Amino acid sequence: MTQVMKGIRVLEVAQYTFVPAAGAILADWGADVIKIEHPSRGDAQRGFINLGGIKIDPKRNALMEHPNRGKRSVGVDIATPEGQRVIYELAKSADVFLTNYLPGARAKLKIDVAHIRAVNPNIIYARGSAFGDKGPEREVGGFDGTAFWSRSGIAHNMSPAELEGPLAQGIPAFGDSIGGMNIAGGIAAALFHRVRTGEAIEIDVSLLSTAWWASGSAIDNYLETGTVMRNRMPRSGGNAGNPFMGNFRTADGGTINLCTLQPGPHIRSLFTHIGRPELAEDPRFSEARALMQNWEPASAILVEAFASRPFDYWRQHLRTFSGQWAPIQSLLDLTTDEQALANDMLFEVEAADGGKPLRLVRGPVQFNGAPVTSTRAPEASEHTETVLMEIGMEWDEIETLKASGAIA
Repeated sequence: MTQVMKGIRVLEVAQYTFVPAAGAILADWGADVIKIEHPSRGDAQRGFINLGGIKIDPKRNALMEHPNRGKRSVGVDIATPEGQRVIYELAKSADVFLTNYLPGARAKLKIDVAHIRAVNPNIIYARGSAFGDKGPEREVGGFDGTAFWSRSGIAHNMSPAELEGPLAQGIPAFGDSIGGMNIAGGIAAALFHRVRTGEAIEIDVSLLSTAWWASGSAIDNYLETGTVMRNRMPRSGGNAGNPFMGNFRTADGGTINLCTLQPGPHIRSLFTHIGRPELAEDPRFSEARALMQNWEPASAILVEAFASRPFDYWRQHLRTFSGQWAPIQSLLDLTTDEQALANDMLFEVEAADGGKPLRLVRGPVQFNGAPVTSTRAPEASEHTETVLMEIGMEWDEIETLKASGAIA
């Protein structure tokens, strides 16, 4: 993979997934990402022992691998003056300072932008937060379950009104991973800006803003029309006004999604694929306007047709349909999806326990069509001595800092 960030050093003082995911993307792109962890506890996410009732093996912890692959870990107690001095020494050689600590904590620990810029005026300072770095709740922390899913309106919008309450977020670190990509993109733009102008800038991305951007078309439409679109209860059938859009249940309980936004050019193709080519000549369905006016009988015909054959039949048969459609799959199904695998959406890293390699999801950007090559997430404080010696610290000084508990 083309290492577009080769030669860039990122100093990451962050925990959990949201902001570390940005570091992982930058590491995938070739950056040298130095992850700062507490000397004894490490990243707080290392302490997770289960996820939704699933036991986590600390040596094969996917929660740590996903946002931390490709990095080097340095154990520093940033609450101590000695630890803060180590941070400043590392910051001198860094291009980017990346953090998700809250404003008060950044000031108390002396890792706010003023302190970091005092030792490196040219460093790009990137902050990730739950609700943004301005406003009355800038000191309020949160996770993607609160800021991205719940408060943003996504949970409400995704939950049909018929339900007793909103759906829970079904994918861990969902907003975190999207938001991490946003931060990585912002950092790339800031580095480009620095090259062109010489100015090092500050970056802010929140989980709330990530959710609003992801939902932007719906929000913009609501602001214009006053009408909110909301998810509906599952059913087999086409959408009102366009029967070529909707979910259709197959004979064996699978589901095919039709998403043909402009049905006109695809009328003959779809009716032919369901074994009813004569319907393309039916005046109720033969052109787009008539089809949309007669969406209910058209939907009923499609429901009956899809229910007559199993999922795998439709998955193969519809390959030649001229419109847009997709099989509804699980996340597990995607791991064996021929198209996903052909585009290198999974890659392998060695496991810390020496067992079989861990398979990880690559970031969404690919350069020159090449797959990602990376290393496993570091163990806590795994690279402390190596990194500190690289920046010129003598072994005696490192030993003294270790003895004091400032580093590990």
